[in-house]
Amino acid sequence: MWKQKLGINYIHFPDTSGADYLKMIKAAGFEAVFDTWCAPGSLDELARLAAEEGIILQSVHAPFNKVDKLWKDDEAAAEEALGEQLACLEDTARLGVPIMVTHVYIGFGKGPDPDEKGIARYRRLVDRAGELGVKIAFENTEGEEYLMALMDAFKDDDRVGFCWDTGHELCYNRGRDMMALYGDRLVATHINDNLGVSRFDGEIFWTDDLHLLPFDGIADWDGVAARLDACGFSDIMCFELTVGSKPGRHDNDLYKEMSPEKYLAEAYKRACRVAAKRKVNSKKGPVRVLF
Repeated sequence: MWKQKLGINYIHFPDTSGADYLKMIKAAGFEAVFDTWCAPGSLDELARLAAEEGIILQSVHAPFNKVDKLWKDDEAAAEEALGEQLACLEDTARLGVPIMVTHVYIGFGKGPDPDEKGIARYRRLVDRAGELGVKIAFENTEGEEYLMALMDAFKDDDRVGFCWDTGHELCYNRGRDMMALYGDRLVATHINDNLGVSRFDGEIFWTDDLHLLPFDGIADWDGVAARLDACGFSDIMCFELTVGSKPGRHDNDLYKEMSPEKYLAEAYKRACRVAAKRKVNSKKGPVRVLF
């Protein structure tokens, strides 16, 4: 897109190889991709294929299924969880990727209060990131108090930034303006739509995290664009989307009826519509879309 690079997460379509997927996202118009790390070397093939296609590997998403252990008293479990984050970080640096995005908590209900012990574990991660030249981007998810504790602990640390997930803001954060809190430290985006908290009593759960195409939910896209402009974000706008529905829900079912090519073409059109709402693309001047 003219004056604005757009990226998308690696979507694992059935019967579609990595090489074919990257060709399809390039044909659709996207210029960057990111994916979740699961083991040492797991993203090597993606990085190789992206380089061949001239696609930017914008970030690496760290695994998040154990991150709650970093705040708990079980030292063995905490070390295992930290070791996983550090291994992901090492691969991120080895592949020459500048940003590692990570969640800071997983789970619902009352967890342990964020304390210096948990922050110290994350400090080890941040220190190693500094040595490797990688930026750590903490993402807004459930457990806002943990994000707040870490963003405060590293408030003057340029090794740490913020990853804004627009859909998580609507469900996990109940619509609270995360950019008002951390927009001045924005280094990555996970842009997607959502339907908000589904339960009348306000209880949040992971099945509300839909990752819909923009304009298929309740997000205020004029507001999203205005907030990106307000913080002067000028890097790649990355979209994090999901084709399949969550258990017991059918919100994303329509996407599965599309071929990968048609879905990516639609995703790119929606991404352009979001980007076109921006009034100023930081240092690059007005954003225009040529049709």
